[in-house]
Amino acid sequence: QMQLVESGGGLVQVGDSLRLSCAASGRTFSSYTMAWFRQPPGKEREFVATIGWSTRYADSVKGRFTISRDNTKNTVYLQMNSLKPEDTDVYYCAAARLSATWKGDYDYWGQGTQVTVSS
Repeated sequence: QMQLVESGGGLVQVGDSLRLSCAASGRTFSSYTMAWFRQPPGKEREFVATIGWSTRYADSVKGRFTISRDNTKNTVYLQMNSLKPEDTDVYYCAAARLSATWKGDYDYWGQGTQVTVSS
């Protein structure tokens, strides 16, 4: 079992930066593929970024967001720069025991943290 707890969300202005953190329980964190997803109200949860052997980003955040991890702290981060109103969503951290190519491959999810970008 793994528990994921996100933090760092909040209300910011257009163009601001924000860093989300996801703290994971468990001793095998380094072996997991980690990811961030986001979910607009009434819509499907959508992929944002993932980090495993490599990193990958959604086109909508490429060049603005950076995913990273610190295996000594069992934590994955999402640095979000140049935020736009369309980045307003609930952001979820996810973990997969194996490699993952879509949200169904992820085994564990956090409870989410709200990010609101005001214009």
